[in-house]
Amino acid sequence: MGLHLKEGAGDELAENHEINVTPFIDVMLVLLIIFMVAAPLATVDIKVDLPASTAKPEPRPEKPLFLSVKTDKSLYIGDNAVKKEQLGQYLDEKTKGKKDTTIFFQADKGVDYGDLMEVMNTLRAAGYLKVGLVGLETAAKK
Repeated sequence: MGLHLKEGAGDELAENHEINVTPFIDVMLVLLIIFMVAAPLATVDIKVDLPASTAKPEPRPEKPLFLSVKTDKSLYIGDNAVKKEQLGQYLDEKTKGKKDTTIFFQADKGVDYGDLMEVMNTLRAAGYLKVGLVGLETAAKK
């Protein structure tokens, strides 16, 4: 709120009813910078050579949980390496015990089918039955 001073007006000061938008602009610029820095941190950075799929993609949940298998049979949940023996315990910590959470499973092309089934059996033994397979999108072949 600003005031205009007139000479000889006495003790009465007229109020200025203009909105000062400078603090609002400052806050918006700070929020923009925070989101620009935080957005790349929300992605998974494990490089996996995925096979292609022609299935219609499902909408992505708010906080997906990715289980990745690389060609050397190493397991990752998000960006964190996990041993197969500790997979169920680590998933329980990540999902807070919610067994109906969908686990997005991605594996490199070079991983053997038997190795994939071992991981799937480990997930089933841990009680996680909702598993979504991740692949690359391609145009449907006719």
